[in-house]
Amino acid sequence: MADTKQFVLQASEIAQREELFSHPWNPKSQLIGVQLSRALGLKRTAVSIARMPPGKESFVYHSHRHEEEWLYILSGRAIAEIDGEELEVGPGDFIAFPTPSVPHHLKNPFDRDLVYLMGGENREFDIADFPRLGKRMVKSGEKFEVYDSPNAKPFGPLET
Repeated sequence: MADTKQFVLQASEIAQREELFSHPWNPKSQLIGVQLSRALGLKRTAVSIARMPPGKESFVYHSHRHEEEWLYILSGRAIAEIDGEELEVGPGDFIAFPTPSVPHHLKNPFDRDLVYLMGGENREFDIADFPRLGKRMVKSGEKFEVYDSPNAKPFGPLET
């Protein structure tokens, strides 16, 4: 018989596992949270709980080619930037990015913490574009490579 505790992450354990997350390309990026799915061994699905303090942002304005993403706001408010437009979101709002996704980003200009669930796929291969930074990231297994998009050259049939 399985040890059922391996399938449950209780609230007290979640609080003890909180870590600070930030994106190295955004000095305003700051999240405090837990990668819930990884804590219990899920490999194909990513689910995290995050708290974003006032004046902070999630990661970097980006899009994915192959991995879907979603967000569910638990408390607080935020500005979701989706494909160049801004929209205020709050408790109970659900945001989804099917693939290929449009660029998106989340920021908290308000005076209270934003708390939300975020998740999506964890595929073997993905391409993420960072349009404002002119960068593309290619994920293959555990390996990540970053390219400068302006240096990309089209590749096609050889001319004779």
